[in-house]
Amino acid sequence: MLAGAVNGLIIVYGPVNAVIATLGTMSAFRGLAYLMNNGNSIPITGDSLRALGIGTLSGLPFAIWLLIAAMAAFIVFTRETVVGRNIYALGGNPTVARLAGIPIRRYQISIYAMSGFAAAVAGLVLASRTMSGQPASGSQGLELEAITAAILGGCALQGGKGTIIGAMLGVLIIGVLNNGMILTSVPTFYQLLAKGALLILAVIVQERQRARSGE
Repeated sequence: MLAGAVNGLIIVYGPVNAVIATLGTMSAFRGLAYLMNNGNSIPITGDSLRALGIGTLSGLPFAIWLLIAAMAAFIVFTRETVVGRNIYALGGNPTVARLAGIPIRRYQISIYAMSGFAAAVAGLVLASRTMSGQPASGSQGLELEAITAAILGGCALQGGKGTIIGAMLGVLIIGVLNNGMILTSVPTFYQLLAKGALLILAVIVQERQRARSGE
């Protein structure tokens, strides 16, 4: 949450473009993680954390239950609360949102802090699956997949549009694509090529749809 709030402060008070700011801090935070443990992995011995990554409940992994709970919470938050609707308004037209009395800066910092919290929970799940704390434990490249999944799920790059369910469908598409390429023994560099092409294609389709709608 603190890292997310730092992103928000840089973007709001810099002011710095959101993409540039988050890419810069991503590199900085990753470097800080390497400095904290000299690039070595830290073994985790607690069984309670292991249950988070590989434990099951009623036949489903705990990670899946955690995902369902997070989805339900964010669906209710974005659809049923004033704050959630204000976030959509902020993404759709910041100028109108400001004139409507929405405290834009406070919202933006809070949104980035919320994103940081979600990333922390995902990091705990990943650490529990590997049972180690590592500066890079399979998480590199996930930022590209997250953007691709969001766009495939209908989230607008300009903001103001998109749903949690749509983003989840995008995640499933990426997951099926990854699994299919692995099962068919597609070389790694072809996998990277396919993911990059999918992102570009998704952006092109979204921009053309936006142009046709006159937005």
